[in-house]
Amino acid sequence: MSIAIELPMELESELAGEAAQLGLSLPEYILRVLSTGVVIGARPKTGSELVDYWKDEGLIGTRPDITDSQAHARQIRDRAEQRP
Repeated sequence: MSIAIELPMELESELAGEAAQLGLSLPEYILRVLSTGVVIGARPKTGSELVDYWKDEGLIGTRPDITDSQAHARQIRDRAEQRP
């Protein structure tokens, strides 16, 4: 299906900039935004908003195998430092 829509210039510029950052064409980026339901401009501004966003997206609690996040982060850092 094909739909034509008139966008305000500032919205088109914002979308084009975001598409360029991701290496996508503007139509590809708009399709991605529409298919994921992401609202432009609704980015978390504080740590608390970010945690709420992660909870809403189901990202918190996805790794029940990690019981100590600090120890896990240390292990990742140690492995990265020992890479050749």
